[in-house]
Amino acid sequence: MKKPLVDYREFRFSRLNEPRFSHLKLLGGWIFYFIMYFITENLIPPERHHLVHWFLDDRIPFNEWFLLFYVSWYALIVYCLIVFALYDIRSFKDLQKYIIVTQVVAMIIYILWPSVQDLRPAVFARDNPLTRLMAFIYGFDTPTGVCPSLHVAYTLGICSVWLKKKDASRVWKVVLVIWGALICVSTAFVKQHSTLDILAALPLGALAEYLVFHGFLKEK
Repeated sequence: MKKPLVDYREFRFSRLNEPRFSHLKLLGGWIFYFIMYFITENLIPPERHHLVHWFLDDRIPFNEWFLLFYVSWYALIVYCLIVFALYDIRSFKDLQKYIIVTQVVAMIIYILWPSVQDLRPAVFARDNPLTRLMAFIYGFDTPTGVCPSLHVAYTLGICSVWLKKKDASRVWKVVLVIWGALICVSTAFVKQHSTLDILAALPLGALAEYLVFHGFLKEK
């Protein structure tokens, strides 16, 4: 087993500015995100929201099996950040910067142009553990602040960072790209996002890609 680059057992908040731990400050972006998430979800009047819906959404059926890919996104983010924090600090910084860029830009869009979707089924055609879990997710995750999709944007960042790693196997890269594609389309099949939200995430990802890997956020 590879030895971690940093012994996090020695971490204390008082040591956050030390070079070996300073990359962890990038995790502070999640604090900004959750604060802005609360604002956009709770403090924007419903009448300000713009409906996101087009013909392709009506041709995509709800399919609860895609929930498996949808929720795997959460585990994938945590897994990647932990692995990179342990064994590849450069990739950790790149991914977290990518996430921060997409978070900041998306939240600005959600405030200036609030969005909402009306795609969720009123009644599920089937009753099973997946549809019950989907109903639970619908209960706390409102259909607002959807365009662009951060589910898709983060996935693009994860794939981008891994594909740039020279020590990652080709098999893992292929698996990750397929997994990432299924995560992205799952957002439409579980009716959490319009296909327009998916498309809107592409230029957002391109902006983060440029800033992190080719622009002023590039690691020197």
